[in-house]
Amino acid sequence: MAIDNESFELLLASVQRFVRERLIPAENAVEEHDEVPADIVQDMKDMGLFGLSIPEAYGGIGLSMEQECRVAYEIGHTSLAFRSVFGTNVGIGSQGILMDGTEEQKQTILPKVATGELIMSFALTEPDAGSDSAAVKTRADLGGDHYVLNGTKRFITNAPRAGAFTLMARSDGPGAGGISAFIVPADLPGLTLGKPDRKMGQRGTKTCDVNMDNVRVPAANIIGGVPGQGFKTAMKVLDRGRLHISAVACGMAQRILDEAVAYAQQRKQFGKRIGDFQLVQAMLADSQAELYAGWSMVQDCAKRCDGKPSPSVSDPDVSMRASCCKLFCTEMVGRVADRGVQVHGGSGYINEFPVERFYRDVRLLRLYEGTTQIQQIIIGRELMDRG
Repeated sequence: MAIDNESFELLLASVQRFVRERLIPAENAVEEHDEVPADIVQDMKDMGLFGLSIPEAYGGIGLSMEQECRVAYEIGHTSLAFRSVFGTNVGIGSQGILMDGTEEQKQTILPKVATGELIMSFALTEPDAGSDSAAVKTRADLGGDHYVLNGTKRFITNAPRAGAFTLMARSDGPGAGGISAFIVPADLPGLTLGKPDRKMGQRGTKTCDVNMDNVRVPAANIIGGVPGQGFKTAMKVLDRGRLHISAVACGMAQRILDEAVAYAQQRKQFGKRIGDFQLVQAMLADSQAELYAGWSMVQDCAKRCDGKPSPSVSDPDVSMRASCCKLFCTEMVGRVADRGVQVHGGSGYINEFPVERFYRDVRLLRLYEGTTQIQQIIIGRELMDRG
């Protein structure tokens, strides 16, 4: 699944121009008002950004993983709130349906997702089930041709915007095998949203709790039509999502480094540019080297992902490499942000300078879609399982 190189390069150039001319100038407004402007969201829809990863057969653009990562890298050059608007449609909100859904589910849902008419959200995390995803407690009890859902989901990205959720609930016994993945429309009776979360950074992104009190969901809404496959679906979805987030982290690291270099070139102390001092150069050099390493990892893993027989096929080696990317790149951008603030000195602690905001924003990247420690466990377990 990919578009031809010429078409992709045209798309990439339009995304670069969009970031430069529309998104970066709107960053301060998003930070101030905690909202992405509606006209920018419409522009995203018109550009097809909501359907980047969805095949053309279902109304999307149909990028390969490598192409998607290159777009994510460019989008990462600006406030992370912009990517968040369409990020769940491109990744965790829709990929479960694309990988494991029935043909009817794909035909019904994906065209609306691709245009942005329907915002999909991914509901896995719970108050007592974060890193331990198999500990899901939300119940899905079968009654006739419906399941009745009860429980709470926490920190759900785009929940206030969502028209439907890819939602994990326990339809059977304990453990991963008892979890099923459901398509849950947001307007079903008994489904309510908690108050919006107030976060350290990433203003303009929307997260909140999703509460279910006897929510009746048709049995036909189980993704793939088979109960007990939800955990496997979630893990496959997260593999792709982790690679996407890694690309975003590299894009943001590049933006922070660009800001730091520009400041070091114009700020003068002791009669010369601060960038002429070797200790400042050392910080910039470390950031450049780490960024180069991280982006190289992402591109290599994306090519391996595209080399799988099918996106729905699990490959433990590719999964491990995706975790390596998520671990390294999200930790890397945190270090780059820290150095960026340091190069700016006191100005880096003032919110008039973008690096102050980015320093707060990138902290979340090490937490969602699997913490750094979860990535370490995945990598270590795979190494120990090898013969």
